[in-house]
Parts: sequence; structure tokens; C-alpha cells
Amino acid sequence: MIIYEVNNTKDISREEFHLFIIPSYTSLEAASEQIDRNLIQIGAQNMCWEEQGQFTGEISPLMLKEMNLDLVMIGHSERRHVFRETDIEENKKVLAALKHDFQTLLCVGETLEEKEYGISKEVLRKQLIVGFHNVSPVYAKKIWVAYEPVWSIGVNGIPASPDYAEEMHKVIKECLYELFGENSNEIPVLYGGSVNASNANELITKESVDGLFIGRAAWDAEKFNSLIRDVRRNYNNQE
Repeated sequence: MIIYEVNNTKDISREEFHLFIIPSYTSLEAASEQIDRNLIQIGAQNMCWEEQGQFTGEISPLMLKEMNLDLVMIGHSERRHVFRETDIEENKKVLAALKHDFQTLLCVGETLEEKEYGISKEVLRKQLIVGFHNVSPVYAKKIWVAYEPVWSIGVNGIPASPDYAEEMHKVIKECLYELFGENSNEIPVLYGGSVNASNANELITKESVDGLFIGRAAWDAEKFNSLIRDVRRNYNNQE
């Protein structure tokens, strides 16, 4: 699918559109060897913060460097809420990823219960403040943030409305400015959470939504290609 998608989108300028894919660990080596990294970046879905030691079953940053990967995703919903990773652990991973020069994608998002209690903004701020603790503003160009409300992810997920996504993205951008100052303008904030052909265009045209982090809708190369081109066309028309 990855090679097919590269061929499908070769005509799209990468200065205009940035594409990345985060396959399973078992697919990483083959994927990293077979595609032009100037067209699509390849990332890992998780990473241990330690370079070596007794961490059976974990993948160290040194292992990922051997595969010449571009980026690492940290703090995805399942890592936080299924495997119970804490904000402090995500911070350790962020620091390790930046140390090893990976593009570092930190995922943040509130649960449905937190949303219903009206503390979504506080949850996002905490995840960002702890997640980027001791990260210098000079690393801003190596950081991406993905907003993924937990209640919107998965087969039974309910996509956030474009207006709600915009509201939360503004909170994230305000917090990033507090942490990194003007350097925060270098940090794109992506929306992820049941993105599909029906809602992608409305989401991408929101002022504070810098990009889309697409899951199931990207599994089929043809459909993903159509979604990319549709979003590109509508975004350009808006400008």
C-alpha cells in the first residue's frame, strides 16, 4: 500500500503537502528500504526512552535509528489509556526522541468523561506542559502535536465537530506559545480522530488545524489518494 501511495502522489509538490506513514513495527524495515523518503516520511508508533538495558519487549531509539526512520509517535491514545503510560513517561520519550534527532509527534487528547466534566482544556494543557518539560524552544522545528480526542478514536469513535476541534486546537497553540514563545509557530498541530472523506475538508479549513492525522481512512491507498486530493483542492480554493 505504501509504495502504491507514493506512486499515486508523486505529482503533488512536497513543499505544498507533507505526507507521512506510521506502519507497524514488523513493516518498518521493509517500508523504510523501499520508498523515497523525500516523498513520504516513515515513523514508528512507539519508542522506549532508554537506549539500552533490561527492557524486554521494548524498542529503543538506537534500534529505530538503525532503520533510518524519520519520526516517532509518542503518547497515542492506546498507549496512555490501555497501557497506562503517564505524562511523565511521555516526557521521557519526547526527550529521547529529540536527543536522537527524530521528528517527534506527541499525541494529546481528553477522554469522554473528562469532556463531560468540562475539563478538556485543562487536560490538554497538562499533557503538553508535562510532555514538553525541559524541552528547549530550539527543538520546535522537530516537534509536531496531534490532537486526538479519545472519544473520537476507533471503530465506534465519534468525530469531533470542526468547531470543537478548532476550539481545542486554539488551546493547544496558546499553550505551545507559553512553552516555546515565537518558536511555537514552527510546530504544526494536526487533528486526528475518525477523519474521513466526509469531514476532512471542513476540518482542514479551520484556522488552527494545520494538518490531518488519518487512521482507518488511510488504509486503502486509492481512497487515501482521493481524500488527499480532495482536501488539497478544497484547501487551495479557500485560499
